[in-house]
Order: sequence, then C-alpha cells, then structure tokens
Amino acid sequence: MKPTSKIIDSTSFHDTTVGTTVHTLRKLLGEPHYSGNDGKGKVNFQWAMETDSGDVFRVYDYKTYRPLDEHEIIEFHIGGRSKRVTEQAKNEMYEALGKI
Repeated sequence: MKPTSKIIDSTSFHDTTVGTTVHTLRKLLGEPHYSGNDGKGKVNFQWAMETDSGDVFRVYDYKTYRPLDEHEIIEFHIGGRSKRVTEQAKNEMYEALGKI
C-alpha cells in the first residue's frame, strides 16, 4: 500500500470502513491528498492510495459536517472500483497498523 498519483475518479463506497483516527491515518498513509477540516463539506480528509497490486482506493471521512479532532475515532470510508479492492485495501491497512 502506498500513496498514488493515479486518478482515483470512479471509485465508490462498497460498505467497507475502518474505525481509526486522523492521527493514526497520517502515520499509516502519510499526509492526506485533501485536508479541509472545517466541517463545511462532505469530506474533511481524504487519502489517495493504491494497494500492493496497484488498484487505487481512497480513504475519507464522510458527512460528519463538523471539524474533526485528530485523535477522535471515526468510521472512515474506503472507496474503490470494487468491493474486492476495498476489502483488500482494508486488509492491507490493518496489516500495516500492526507495524506502527
């Protein structure tokens, strides 16, 4: 799993989430691709990533409509081009979490 510069358009939510904090995601995924933590839009943070096999995915909070505390546990959505990709991304994230 690594940050990507590939186009992440046409990814969508397939009911895959990960419960964690912005702080942990920064340690795990690096700096977000998008960060506008003002609560005014549908998304405050978004990471553009790709799995070990090269499939793109995104990790983002959705419709919290408030600024997030970076140590607050949130159910982040994982968006991808299929359920298989989002589940693979989630598994790679959990595996990497055990290493930090």
